[in-house]
Amino acid sequence: MYIILVYDIEEKRVSKMLKLCRRYLHWIQNSVFEGELSPVQLKELIFEAELIMDTRKDSLIIFKTRQEKWLEKQVIGREKNEIDNML
Repeated sequence: MYIILVYDIEEKRVSKMLKLCRRYLHWIQNSVFEGELSPVQLKELIFEAELIMDTRKDSLIIFKTRQEKWLEKQVIGREKNEIDNML
């Protein structure tokens, strides 16, 4: 499945969350990641994120779609980390 993940984490935990998300997804903008994950990988990511987070203060939002082709993406301005799907 194709994932867009957005987090809002207190500053003292941001670096841990950034490292975690970069292991699973592509960084596209501050606190925003995207990429393909299997259901098992998504469960692992959520489990590890919950260990980092203080759920009373922090939030993690995950948008899911079956494939990237079902998502229309428009970037206005400079894309911070351009994703190239070509191998």
